[in-house]
Amino acid sequence: MSVEIKVPQLGESISVATIAKWLKQPGEYVEMDEAIVELETDKVSVEVAASQAGALGNHFVNEGDEVEVGAILTTVEEGGAKAPAAVKAPKAAEISNPVEAASTIAEPHQPMPAARKMMDEKQISASQIGQGSGKDGRITREDVVNFVTGVSSKPTASVPARQDDPREERVKMTRLRRTIARHLKDAQETAAMLTTFNEVDMSAVMKLRSEYKDAFNKKYEDARLGFMSFFVKATVSALQEFPAINAQIDGEDVIYRHFVNMGIAVGGPNGLVVPVLRDADQMSFAEIEGSIIGFAKKAKNNQLKIDDLSSGTFSITNGGIYGSLMSTPILNMPQSGILGMHAIKERPIAENGQVVIRPMMYLALSYDHRIVDGKEAVSFLVHIKDRIEHPERLLLGV
Repeated sequence: MSVEIKVPQLGESISVATIAKWLKQPGEYVEMDEAIVELETDKVSVEVAASQAGALGNHFVNEGDEVEVGAILTTVEEGGAKAPAAVKAPKAAEISNPVEAASTIAEPHQPMPAARKMMDEKQISASQIGQGSGKDGRITREDVVNFVTGVSSKPTASVPARQDDPREERVKMTRLRRTIARHLKDAQETAAMLTTFNEVDMSAVMKLRSEYKDAFNKKYEDARLGFMSFFVKATVSALQEFPAINAQIDGEDVIYRHFVNMGIAVGGPNGLVVPVLRDADQMSFAEIEGSIIGFAKKAKNNQLKIDDLSSGTFSITNGGIYGSLMSTPILNMPQSGILGMHAIKERPIAENGQVVIRPMMYLALSYDHRIVDGKEAVSFLVHIKDRIEHPERLLLGV
């Protein structure tokens, strides 16, 4: 019996993936649950496994093609191990789903599934766009976006094509990098984004961490006491005090959350990703630190799953680990706020009429002014500053 292998559900708000690499070829024998193809989504790489053992059928799509959730990738023939006599791409008539047919026929100017969907919505024809930037000249979603916004991905007649210098290397952007660029630009164009700043004296937290770090690390083998858990706790407290910063605009409605799913930005080999601490408001210091360590390991080994990155309500990014003294973080849409941490530097400050040296950190809150007022944003940072400078308040919950 032959079974179809389709593009699985890819997670919240993700409907399109790119065929990154075929791991098995037509005719090869595959075991049940053995990975046969790698998909690259907007956020992570996903391996699709065989649902039964048998001989792999034809590839219905090629590497580099875009496919939508539910599209047929290939088939597995139960019990067989012989390669088919001739390997050929299926004809469009053999595929019942027109989206799948579009993914299969790689003609010049042929739109990829995501591009076709947007073109239908915008009533744009392939002839209007012309040759696309995808494989074999196919039209991608980015080509449609560029056409709608008036941005050309091809040189104009009056501007000669740029000639590469032999000392340069041209490398195609990964789907993740393209998506990051698009999302950051969308955030700037959609949200009324502002940033407010404050500074926090890290003396109390550093003292507390120094005193109890060894005991903490000994008791919790999978966790290491760092500064992030203090900031997560302080931010949760602030979000509970100012719920609009944990909310989201949905059309003409505002969705208020009575929970906190905290996104923590971590660097991976393919770029910055933001795994989510679900129900961070219910987590202990040890659970927070252990989860962050786990996310960092997964990111380094490119093992983050879609579920790890979904459903965040607020984000924290720490540019301080790279030496950043101050920055204006960009919103992780559709979230309404993001906290930026920075490097800890000893600076002279005035304290009780005296100039003293203290380990100081600048904090930045970027927020969507459509839903968050300036007073709320400033008070939010003051709340975090107060909890970090008096960490006993976090421990006592006051």
